[in-house]
Amino acid sequence: MSDAIRRLHAAVAATRKGTNPSVRTEKLFRKGRAAMAKKVAEEAVEVALDAVVGDRAATVRESVDLLYNLVVLWVELGIEPDDVWAEMRRREKLLGMAEKLPKRRAGIGLPLHEGAAPLLWDASEGPGAAGGPVVPAAATRGKRA
Repeated sequence: MSDAIRRLHAAVAATRKGTNPSVRTEKLFRKGRAAMAKKVAEEAVEVALDAVVGDRAATVRESVDLLYNLVVLWVELGIEPDDVWAEMRRREKLLGMAEKLPKRRAGIGLPLHEGAAPLLWDASEGPGAAGGPVVPAAATRGKRA
């Protein structure tokens, strides 16, 4: 996979330099970093939604779109694939696998979400709607409002 990401990165970088025309990629570079970041977020949501409904094929397709948009953002920021692989190796050494590092509370040194269930959005209302985040019941047991 890392070879495919490197090839994609090289093609995106070449488009930015004007040596490999790609209308979609050129358009993203013209729109700027905020638009690139928005596309990464949109594709990540699409991956998550397809995964929730169990659509394996759509999850694979959207994952490729996510990786493409992530690589475009990397090129914009001057991030090379080897920079990301180096961080993965660092985490493997630190944690035994390249997982997400725990968040820390300022000055306390405890994980931000220690033992908490993740927040989920009510699919009928979505982020920013009146319903907002829904905390799974297991996460609220024994806690005062």
